[in-house]
Amino acid sequence: MAVPALALSGDREADILLSNDPLALLIGMVLDQQIPLERAFSAPRDLRDRLGGHLDVHEIAGMDPDRLAALFSIRPALHRFPAANAKRVQQLCRIVVDRYDGDAGNVWQTASTGEELLARVRELPGFGEQKAKIFVALLGKQLGVRPKGWEQAAGRFGQRGTYLSVADIVDRDSLGKVRAYKQQMKREMKAAAT
Repeated sequence: MAVPALALSGDREADILLSNDPLALLIGMVLDQQIPLERAFSAPRDLRDRLGGHLDVHEIAGMDPDRLAALFSIRPALHRFPAANAKRVQQLCRIVVDRYDGDAGNVWQTASTGEELLARVRELPGFGEQKAKIFVALLGKQLGVRPKGWEQAAGRFGQRGTYLSVADIVDRDSLGKVRAYKQQMKREMKAAAT
């Protein structure tokens, strides 16, 4: 069994899937909001298992939306908002089918610049400006996807030696540092609001 390049889910099998299946990685990023990141990044493996052992972008894109929402809702649910996120994942798959020849990796493998890559990611459902920059940083820092200008496109998330986001998580120690940073940011935001 291959050694995973990514260490985001806390589960070896799920991390191997994320490392080797671009669709799984995109789905994990879509789900990485309002739930623990380990759950978000293990959910693609669980969805694959619920779909009979494979993640097929065409199957998900064409699936009855109610059936997909039901698969997301099986306990343990893939997200705390399963129906809304099933819809996002289906929209994501439709974009991959329509714009990227059914290959999720084409979202980044065919981008010629960092700005083009950032624009492509920003257009995906569930990716706001910050999450798009984090994903560009993850691709560049951990998966070697480095079109010209990727670091600038990723902004502060593209800086080396930081612990700001999932782009910087490579093991338990770095996960702790990213969590500490996020908690500090929440404290600062809370203090500024009072």
